[in-house]
Amino acid sequence: MHILLPPSEKKATEGDGPPLDLASLSFPELTAARKRVITALTRACRRRDAPEALGLPAGQVDEALARNKALNEAPALPAARLYTGVLYDNLDLPSLDPEAAAERVVVFSGLWGALRLTDRVPPYRLSMSVSLPPLGRLGTFWKPAMTKALRPSGLIVDMRSGPYAAAWKAPQPAVAVRVFRETVTDGVPKRTVVSHMAKATRGAIAHDLLEAGADPATPEELLKAVAGLGYTAELNGTDLDVILTS
Repeated sequence: MHILLPPSEKKATEGDGPPLDLASLSFPELTAARKRVITALTRACRRRDAPEALGLPAGQVDEALARNKALNEAPALPAARLYTGVLYDNLDLPSLDPEAAAERVVVFSGLWGALRLTDRVPPYRLSMSVSLPPLGRLGTFWKPAMTKALRPSGLIVDMRSGPYAAAWKAPQPAVAVRVFRETVTDGVPKRTVVSHMAKATRGAIAHDLLEAGADPATPEELLKAVAGLGYTAELNGTDLDVILTS
């Protein structure tokens, strides 16, 4: 089983080790593409329209540009400690066996393509949805290199959001985890997509699967494992729908 995760916009503010060493990162087939993205990002950060081009929110522009301009010199830290958003809060990596998590989790990134949790990179700000001159939309740019570099075996549990899923189509067997909230009005159940709680739920499910040492080989075995961990879920084709009722 491999668990595919998106990154998090919320990140650690600084690293604590040596600067970036591209040659040390997992998936070395991505090195050439990573160099191209770093070069393009550094140049984009010097443009007058950099905040708009990079989709940077007001109030975070200066910090984001400073991080991106210092990618080759800034201290790096493991991806396991870099990402700090709600999904990763619920994933709670410090409580898990680090070797097992590093072996089974792949994090997708607009800047790095894909990372293992042990890969050391500096803080940065770049979404996969950005159209980065002259490379174009990053999800499209990364697809050829990722297709060659990623050859996982076993069941893929896909917890990526849309832009990151676009960068690489997971081969079968693969199951995308979706999260819905179910409410009942006048006896009629209604399901709605949730955002914040979807991230939290995906992180919690990933944590619980890793903590339990689960290694399902088929979508049906994944459903059984998730249900056994206390979640309400059902299979819909290649989707695992997790239902929140409270």
